[in-house]
Amino acid sequence: MKKWNVATVRAAKGVEKLGCCTAYDACFARLADEAGVPIILVGDSMGMSALGYATTLPVNLSDTLAAVGAVARATKDAMVVGDMPFGSYQCGDDAAVANAVAVIKAGADAVKLEGGVSVCGLIRRLTTAGIPVLAHVGMTPQCVNSYGGFKRQGKTREAAEQVLADAQAVEAAGAFAVTLECIPAELAAQITAALRIVTIGIGAGPVCDAQWLVMHDLLGLNEQVPSFVRQYAHLAETVRGAFAAYVNEVKTGAFPL
Repeated sequence: MKKWNVATVRAAKGVEKLGCCTAYDACFARLADEAGVPIILVGDSMGMSALGYATTLPVNLSDTLAAVGAVARATKDAMVVGDMPFGSYQCGDDAAVANAVAVIKAGADAVKLEGGVSVCGLIRRLTTAGIPVLAHVGMTPQCVNSYGGFKRQGKTREAAEQVLADAQAVEAAGAFAVTLECIPAELAAQITAALRIVTIGIGAGPVCDAQWLVMHDLLGLNEQVPSFVRQYAHLAETVRGAFAAYVNEVKTGAFPL
């Protein structure tokens, strides 16, 4: 096993496809790390998968810092990326840099933030300060209210050109990789070919250099998942059955012995 970092992720482009996922606690982070997951994202998707919110917007920086610390302490080889939650970098660059520093101090190897051209100034400041940035363009969940729901982006020629421009802009600003979320596969392939940095797709087709899946989706803990998800286990049924068996054995006196 090798320790994944900015340099090894950059070197993987065109050489090795990377299967990456989220994790929000030490237990699942350790298992993902031991399985060889190269990048673990402590995503603001925890809001929907772990905290019970309808969107990612209510997630606070304190939530991220606690989860990043737990994941980082359990991880040896994977690169840990901490998501910047909504409000933590829309508050002016000085405050955003301070918040990103806090995420790094909590244990992250890099931060992720959403946006294209509009956040390039901040990306430059962060990278100049020694904080690696993983960018995120296409469908950006923190803009769900602007979209009127979680909707695929880049479907028209004009919209596709904007996503491409955003991806090229964040590369020029210093991002070491970029997430492409919920865009047409043809557009994702065009962007992947145009960029020198790694593209990480989620709902963006098979041509990206890497893929994300939310941990709860791929493990079958979330039973209703987006159409692009492949579930590699169906743990909800297993876990529910284990809880039910425990409750029944306590009720009947079979446990404890």
